[in-house]
Amino acid sequence: MDKHGSDFTTATGLQDPTSKYPRPPYKKQQQPWPGLACKMEPPPDHGEKSYVGSGRLTGRKALITGGDSGMGRAAAIAFAREGADVAINYLPAEEEDAREVLALITEAGRKAAAIPGDLRDEAFCTKLVEDAVKMLGGLDIVVSNAARQQEHASITDITTEEFDATIKTNIYAPFWILRAAVPHLKPGATIIATTSEQAIDPSPQIFDYAMTKAATTNLIRGLAKQLGPKGIRVNGVAPGPIWTPLNIAGGAKPEKVEKFGGQTPLGRAGQPAELASIYVQLAAADASYANGQVYGAAGGAGMP
Repeated sequence: MDKHGSDFTTATGLQDPTSKYPRPPYKKQQQPWPGLACKMEPPPDHGEKSYVGSGRLTGRKALITGGDSGMGRAAAIAFAREGADVAINYLPAEEEDAREVLALITEAGRKAAAIPGDLRDEAFCTKLVEDAVKMLGGLDIVVSNAARQQEHASITDITTEEFDATIKTNIYAPFWILRAAVPHLKPGATIIATTSEQAIDPSPQIFDYAMTKAATTNLIRGLAKQLGPKGIRVNGVAPGPIWTPLNIAGGAKPEKVEKFGGQTPLGRAGQPAELASIYVQLAAADASYANGQVYGAAGGAGMP
């Protein structure tokens, strides 16, 4: 059993998904936004010890927003072990997590590029893409993953400033980044956006976040139609309750964190590592007919 709660000695055999990772109750915990994965209890598993690559993305060049933790970190680790060079974006406050990811990318023998900054700024989003192209020597995978989620009991509790921060992070930033990235993408390139089960089954306390994920899902399907004729595929991943800093940094109250994911048929929260292979599949050339698709991973609790 490793520190992430997984027994990898039986990795080649059958593993019961209900007991593969820790089940609730989890420790009640909160961190200031944006939160750090390294300070969560138990620490999330992003595939640090389990993901084994097979060269599926050899020579590819990927930019991942929110690459310090959660699904972005899981994708970064997996992409590097599949042979891709990876640039990650993150907030300066997430530097501690980001350093761990950059070390893992380098350890996999790939080029690692760190581009910290706030995605709510249009000029930064444009520069982010230009810097990634320059640092990696090109760009052919873009993963729009970073998001902001804060729980509020009532719409009357959400200030305009808070709403603006969520909208800019979750809707404006992907638009700015993809607008800047598309001119660099050649036929065979891929875009992957992280949406959510919230897009079709919104929770009342995070309805504003859910609104943005409905927009993300629509972006995936609309942009896929626009870019498909150019040979650029656009797809999405729709997680359910996944154990990431998003939830313990204001995305859910401590009493909800304690029971997080317990309502799913698998009876637990998912781990970022359990979605890594989905991002790889959508980026890989052998998924060349997957376009405008949203792949779910919610423990049986939702549809993409």
